[in-house]
Amino acid sequence: MFKNFLNEFKKFAMRGNVIDMAVGIIIGAAFGKIVDSLVKDVIMPPIGLLLGKVDFTNLFVVLKDGVAQAGPYVSLDAAQKAGAVTLNLGLFVNALISFTIVAFAVFILIKAINELQAKMLKQEEAEEAKKEPTEKTCPYCFTEIPVKATRCPHCTSELKK
Repeated sequence: MFKNFLNEFKKFAMRGNVIDMAVGIIIGAAFGKIVDSLVKDVIMPPIGLLLGKVDFTNLFVVLKDGVAQAGPYVSLDAAQKAGAVTLNLGLFVNALISFTIVAFAVFILIKAINELQAKMLKQEEAEEAKKEPTEKTCPYCFTEIPVKATRCPHCTSELKK
């Protein structure tokens, strides 16, 4: 019984779509890291400068002072080390911007894939339309028959060419 279970799992894991999904997850995780870096290291510093030298990673509100040291705290890291309870608004803004960029990138990717699929479908339909028909309809019994047939195999009527 356990051997059958392992064999079923092996078949499942080796199917193409499972492997494709695993590759997609790995690439997605790497893409997420790139987007995080883009937001934290490229987008947010200029925005922070424009808003009066605000470092968004250190934009937080202390809800309760730490046990080890009372506020004010110079950074989020210092507040967390002191054991303070904080509301991390800056980290939330960074995560929100990261999500928006990832969602936009996924939207663009899906849009491109849909357009490519539509183009391929149109091309297949055009190729299908160019092909000469291989069947025709019997005018007596309306059965589909080969184009070269001279007699309907269903109703045995003689067909005109």
